[in-house]
Amino acid sequence: MTEEEKQKQIDAAVERLNAKRDPEVVAKEQEEARIIAEKQAKNHSGTEAARARINPDFLIDDNPQSHIKHVIGVVSGKGGVGKSTVTASLAAAMRQRGFETAVLDADITGPSIPRMFGVHGPAVGDGTYMYPEVAGDGTKIMSINLMLDDEEAPVVWRGPVIAGVVKQFWTETLWGDVDYMFVDMPPGTGDVPLTVFQSLPIDGIVIVTSPQELVQMIVKKAYNMAGMMNVPVLGVVENYSYLECPDCGKKISVFGESHIEEVAKELNIPVMAKLPLDPKMAERADNGEIYNNSVDPFDGACDILSNL
Repeated sequence: MTEEEKQKQIDAAVERLNAKRDPEVVAKEQEEARIIAEKQAKNHSGTEAARARINPDFLIDDNPQSHIKHVIGVVSGKGGVGKSTVTASLAAAMRQRGFETAVLDADITGPSIPRMFGVHGPAVGDGTYMYPEVAGDGTKIMSINLMLDDEEAPVVWRGPVIAGVVKQFWTETLWGDVDYMFVDMPPGTGDVPLTVFQSLPIDGIVIVTSPQELVQMIVKKAYNMAGMMNVPVLGVVENYSYLECPDCGKKISVFGESHIEEVAKELNIPVMAKLPLDPKMAERADNGEIYNNSVDPFDGACDILSNL
């Protein structure tokens, strides 16, 4: 007997049993099963699709106590473009939309995420798992700065050690239920981005840049690395795009005219946001209250992420 014939016999037996039961009860059970199946498909579609792209020899095991639906990498081709600020802001913006959010701070040698969210270590654990710190808005944070006795102490480690810590943050942190995890990666195309792309089920990356003549080269470096690793590029965010005059409202291009639209069109990726140079935003980040900034500039980015 073939598998198909066996399944037909099972289905026929179920139908005979259901025929003897209350039709309303049967209909209710079927509807509940349908709803559960839809939720499961929705909850796991992002990371399952990501896992299918990754070489199973490199993919690290999930933490059985953590259920993370979508993993978003935030990258930049160079430093100094406000990548960590964008990472924190995306997490806060998605949190305001009602999603459970988390930030895995993979910028081991330059961790700034805890400071922006106003969380401090030392992080604690139970001997099996580490517990993430929780910011004032509910965003979960894990960072090397939460593991150090002195937050200002430098981390002077070689690449393989740093990559190992990033993996530990994924497997040994009790993340719980998370809708969107944002991985803040160090600038460039070194060990950590390579480790994250190969080991974590990344749904896609957001590239952060600034309005300079070098933007094309910078964005393309990150874009091409993602292509080599078979990771989708969700879009690009231009930070420091303009300064708005507080008196007349005129937009001033402090760092030169933007070229991001041209580059995005050439690469066929969306411009997710063009963010202003806002002193108040920087002040709130310094005070550990980045989640109190306006998230309006991130509406476009949030729409794209919500549809993953």
